[in-house]
Amino acid sequence: MTDMASSTQQDDLVARIASGDRDAFARLYRECRPDVFRFALHMCGAATVAEDVVQDVFLAVIESAARYQPGRSGVKPWLLGIASNHLRRWRHARVFVPLPEEGSRDGRKITAEPDPVGELTRRQREAALSRAILELPIRYREVVVLCDIEELSYETAAAGLGCAIGTVRSRLHRGRALLGRALSAMKDGVTCRAPAADTLLKKQEQTR
Repeated sequence: MTDMASSTQQDDLVARIASGDRDAFARLYRECRPDVFRFALHMCGAATVAEDVVQDVFLAVIESAARYQPGRSGVKPWLLGIASNHLRRWRHARVFVPLPEEGSRDGRKITAEPDPVGELTRRQREAALSRAILELPIRYREVVVLCDIEELSYETAAAGLGCAIGTVRSRLHRGRALLGRALSAMKDGVTCRAPAADTLLKKQEQTR
């Protein structure tokens, strides 16, 4: 099934949900829950929070399905945009717990796919990347996760976040730069925390 066909079918599911079709809601939940959970987990680093965000997102789907605009961005970006808004509210309401340690149950959930072979080096790289992403300021974390992990286009990410394409491009450029520096610091054995990322950002802005 092509991406376009899948997108069209999901548009139809949302339309059916708006008319009260419970089977359509169940199918959309099965198809899209993993994407929403993965996005939320990369954004907050806590599986329990990510699960709550998933529930909030799909409750919002029931309430706002009638306002969904087919063809504007697609169902997945729409759902991730809703998740992003909920995560911003969670960020102000709660303190996110640190990212789980590599090899833990929650830590394994953050990868896009299970790793049956258990190749250590790859898992270590994934864990380092996940930690570095979590340290990014949220406005950069959003676009890095959407564009580089979820592989959305600039246009689709912009539609999901409700901002201009130029804003996505600019934030992605700076986010990638901060991410690269954070990964280099981790490689050198330096612990990178969010304030350090903010300091790097300020230095970048001062040199521009």
